[in-house]
Amino acid sequence: MSQHNCSKDGPTSQPRVRTLPPGDSQERSDSPETCHYERGFHKHAAAPNYTHCGLFGDPHLRTFTDRFQTCKVQGAWPLIDNAYLNVQVTNTPVLPGSAATATSKLTIIFKSFQECVEQKVYQAEMGELPAAFADGSRNGGDKHGASSLQIAEKVSGQHVEIQARYIGTTIVVRQVGRYLTFAVRMPQEVVEAVEDRDSQGLYLCLRGCPLSQQIDVQAAGPAPATPEAFPYEAAAAKCKEKLPVEDLYYQACVFDLLTTGDVNFTLAAYYALEDVRMLHSHKDRLHLFGRTRELPGGAAPRLPRGPWPLLAALGLLLPLLPELR
Repeated sequence: MSQHNCSKDGPTSQPRVRTLPPGDSQERSDSPETCHYERGFHKHAAAPNYTHCGLFGDPHLRTFTDRFQTCKVQGAWPLIDNAYLNVQVTNTPVLPGSAATATSKLTIIFKSFQECVEQKVYQAEMGELPAAFADGSRNGGDKHGASSLQIAEKVSGQHVEIQARYIGTTIVVRQVGRYLTFAVRMPQEVVEAVEDRDSQGLYLCLRGCPLSQQIDVQAAGPAPATPEAFPYEAAAAKCKEKLPVEDLYYQACVFDLLTTGDVNFTLAAYYALEDVRMLHSHKDRLHLFGRTRELPGGAAPRLPRGPWPLLAALGLLLPLLPELR
């Protein structure tokens, strides 16, 4: 990339690039400059504006513009679809016959980029969180700047991180209980690098879930809990153990326990918030309450926003039957 759009709001914090295991962390000193996104910025220029997107639980989406939604989205859906990578998730019912879903499969395609990386595919499924790409490699292939794409296993079978330095991007994939969570830190310029703007109707991390797939918590009325679900008081107490601040992550945790009865969703919400803490540039936006805010200037000023309303606080929910989803 020869030019980068710098944030008009000034410098933001640099991404936290963790040290990778010996053997995988050795970057070639002669790697092309274009394979190191941040090196393309003059030392006196403003740092790139980084944004965050995350998906967890039943499923809850935090978009690049800090909108927070709870969606149906059963089946395969695109989280990210831009010029550099594609991310697709598959959500399946949590309980037989239930409309409550969670992420059971994740596919990430890193597209071939200049002299940096070959096309690489990462796939994770329930019970299988590999520490390598689909071809068995752990870097970007045989190109000169291959070390600018690396995958590292942080906790065996539970936590994988992918560093795509050539596009300034960090991806975190976790398996919590049976299901997967996803979080990404990405420069705004990369977020907006859409190849065909006219066909980008679905790009959930940028546009949010379609209105037909959102759960309208204001319209949903109270309903008795399923046999597997927690009573409201027990769900609230359990979530409070890990999430003492009653923000939307706490409320998402309560929602998931009420609708699924799976205590692992408590950890999914907890780790999702921890990933925000690690990846989000604006630490004052760690917690979201009631309704969300757009990032200054908007994360996608050149793309039309969907007309979808913001969700109200999930803490107002009483237990919901799957039929309401």
